[in-house]
Amino acid sequence: MDSARWTRIAIGVLVGAVVGIGLSATGQVWPLSAAAGVIVADVVYAGLSLAQTGEWGPMRVAAGLVAFAIATYIGIGFGDFNNPDAVDPNTFANTKAANSWALILTVSMVIGAVVTYGLELVQTGRLASLSRQFGTRTYLLMAVGIGVNVILGQAVASALKIPIYLDSIGTILVGVLCGPVAGALTGGLGNILWSYVIPPPFQYQPAAAFAIVAVAIGVIAGLLGGAGFLRPRPNRPTAELLAGGAVTVVLVGVMAWAASQAYTRIFETSIDLFPDPAKVDAIFVLLGYLAVALVALAVLGLFALLLVRRDLTAAYVVVAGVFTGIVAALISAPIAAGVFGGVTASGTDFLVLAFRQAGADVYAATTGQGLISDPIDKVTTFFTVYLILSALANRFKARFPQGEQVLEEPSA
Repeated sequence: MDSARWTRIAIGVLVGAVVGIGLSATGQVWPLSAAAGVIVADVVYAGLSLAQTGEWGPMRVAAGLVAFAIATYIGIGFGDFNNPDAVDPNTFANTKAANSWALILTVSMVIGAVVTYGLELVQTGRLASLSRQFGTRTYLLMAVGIGVNVILGQAVASALKIPIYLDSIGTILVGVLCGPVAGALTGGLGNILWSYVIPPPFQYQPAAAFAIVAVAIGVIAGLLGGAGFLRPRPNRPTAELLAGGAVTVVLVGVMAWAASQAYTRIFETSIDLFPDPAKVDAIFVLLGYLAVALVALAVLGLFALLLVRRDLTAAYVVVAGVFTGIVAALISAPIAAGVFGGVTASGTDFLVLAFRQAGADVYAATTGQGLISDPIDKVTTFFTVYLILSALANRFKARFPQGEQVLEEPSA
């Protein structure tokens, strides 16, 4: 990425931060302030890109984002969010509120997409940004990705009380190999199917309300994949490995410290973190332990990449996971608090309980839970995807729209 683009991004982020902080200082709730800041940042970046380069792509995306925000704001006025009689006795979620939010977000995302790609069609007469991401291989991989998301995600939600989800492995794999739009569709559509189409015991009703989070994860994965974040970088010089190792150790250490602080409170409540075979279906017990193994493998594997293969991509995986996790946490926290009261019938509910016992309100509790859970989960997920990509043949990967970006660069 050239320095001029980084400058535009920095200016956009700075202006957006000023707007967001200003709104928060006037008494606006932080989710609304943050959303306004993000929109302003994107519009400023798009405007600068258009003025300096004549590039219309970012402006079309900004227009779609603004349309999405307006549609969501209007839709909230028509939603059913204050019906205490609609609380599900099994999940403790307000089903009408969850369904309203899922419908509002789905309609808003469709409106945003129509505006974005409608402008592209009007301006260029074609939809090149979409067509290059889709084909038979992409559709097949999306189907596999949705299946992986649901199976592992439901296993964790049903069986474990650990701060992970593992419901975005398929989303990130599709995003990295096929692009941000394909990744977004995999995440968003998967969550909707998970809530309303897939039958028990794999159904998870709260998932549709978090479809926007899955969409964001897919977009980020597509952008990072296109930028070559998951490209193997073995046998790097010692200086680069030391720098990458320092980043990895610091970020993993911070995540471990935060999780240990929360778990200190959880253990005080005598919560069993592992599945009880007497209360959980056998398939979920098995898949639950597989999820635990993936987390352990991620921690050990990251350092093995650095020390054994001298693969600098370990640091890229950690950075990608932490960044994606923070974004996902900030988007999901107000949904979890406002729609579900912090209780989503998953293992992370106990983290919310720990923060509530410490005196935090429901918004602070869900935000704190997300900032612990999501980075851990997304680092584990990105590492798992990296392992999957490493196991695939280069010829196979290269056939996907962004496949060339996950291949090792030839030696100089």
